[in-house]
Amino acid sequence: MPGEEQTPYKKITSLDLQAKELGIGGKLSPETDESLYKKRMQRRKDIQSKRLKARKTKKGLLIVFTGNGKGKTTASLGMVLRAIGHGHKVAIIQFIKGGWTTGEEKALKMLSTNISWHALGEGFTWETQDRVRDEELVKGAWQVSQKYIKDESYKLIILDEINIATKLGYLSPKEIITFIQSLNNRKNHIVLTGRGASHSIINQADLVTEMKLIKHPFKEQGIKAQECIEF
Repeated sequence: MPGEEQTPYKKITSLDLQAKELGIGGKLSPETDESLYKKRMQRRKDIQSKRLKARKTKKGLLIVFTGNGKGKTTASLGMVLRAIGHGHKVAIIQFIKGGWTTGEEKALKMLSTNISWHALGEGFTWETQDRVRDEELVKGAWQVSQKYIKDESYKLIILDEINIATKLGYLSPKEIITFIQSLNNRKNHIVLTGRGASHSIINQADLVTEMKLIKHPFKEQGIKAQECIEF
């Protein structure tokens, strides 16, 4: 109806559509006249300002990095760097990895004392060759994870390779979701990494990124894992 006040959701959607219509600029914009281009970008700037003001909600996010491509753990550790830069406490619990010390662990611990790092796995299944032991370690890591998630002094909790643990059947996605849902007004952010994230986890998450494998030197060229790249 004319003059009808938009709901916050409708307002956000309308602004998003306007921003999409105006585009991101550069050579993608149709204007050949620079003064017309500048006017388009000024409208885009005004819309962007309104988009930011319209989004007022804050909450503890559930974030998933999954997919067959490289970069899942690396992406989560980038968030760790950001968090400690703001002076926040961070916990990193590794569910499968643990047989070696990574460059990231060494560097981050040198940068800040606000990091609690727990490598509670013993390696890949073909290395451990012990399903009973693997499951015990996963369940132990999950117990540790719950303690950090419930600790409001920790702003960011990384559950590295937990998606693999659920895919292998050592931990139920439902158990993870039920626990997180039981926490009222949770303020910290939880990141779940690893390929094969379950549909139920993905549906529950606030942010999901899938790393797509296009090329890999190990597969295509037979190149072994190297410092700075894999660890």
